Amino acid sequence: MKLYTRTLALALVLLPAFAGLKAQVPTVLDGAYVKETNRTKRVIPYPSLREADVMYTKRVWRIMDLSQKMNHSFYFPITDIADRKSLFNVMRNALEVEGSLVAYGGGPDGQDDEFRYPMTQSQVDSILNPVELVPQFDLVTGEKIGDKPEPAPIRTEDIKRYIIKEDWIFDRQRSERYVRIIGIAPQKESFDGDGVSQGFETLFWLYYPECRYVFANAEVYNTYNDAQRRTFEDLFQKRYFSSYIIKESNVYDRNIQSYTRGLDALAEGQRIQNELFELEHDLWHY
Repeated sequence: MKLYTRTLALALVLLPAFAGLKAQVPTVLDGAYVKETNRTKRVIPYPSLREADVMYTKRVWRIMDLSQKMNHSFYFPITDIADRKSLFNVMRNALEVEGSLVAYGGGPDGQDDEFRYPMTQSQVDSILNPVELVPQFDLVTGEKIGDKPEPAPIRTEDIKRYIIKEDWIFDRQRSERYVRIIGIAPQKESFDGDGVSQGFETLFWLYYPECRYVFANAEVYNTYNDAQRRTFEDLFQKRYFSSYIIKESNVYDRNIQSYTRGLDALAEGQRIQNELFELEHDLWHY
């Protein structure tokens, strides 16, 4: 009995000392080294450009189709992983969580792309997290008894393409051509009740100069070397994406699809692209 009492007393004395100890969880490093390259990457500012130095400018709109192999870096991964996100999830995080970007709406007709209609946070949430009415049926009779609202957030796999608005500029002071991206907009394909495609709808516009810091700190996959990751800013500035022109600035303010279709529309977009390249080429004598 005395031995039991002494053991119990010793346990009560040592218990507070052991209570403060925690299990030592080893620090797990998923890799051979600590990555520090793109922690807070700075954005390289654009060269100063005066209106007096602009000899020529042309505005074009182009579609970046994510089904193209060259554009897969913008579409994948579908599910976020430790060091990478899709372009749409980077935008969503900046709009919903960080609040570092401002989304712009299309105005009353939904076609405005001049950044004149900034959206509130509630408007952004309603676009990114819409509510759908799901029909409810009676389990016995099978008859429809009503509709139930259920959240249907837009997923990254729902975004199949982007519209890019950009200016092609020739600077006479530096004798150099610039391509400045002005805005970018994700597009979602819409379907009717029978699953037939009704075309693409533009969710919102982002002013690209405001996106540069966000994109510069979002890594993308490099096919050739995991140690030399790129960022979305690198891909856009180095023109490492595939796209086709759907509109150029014109007196009618119309798209190519309004006066030609199919392969002829692609050929018209390529003609505009060739004119932009040949304009600079013809300025020089060889």
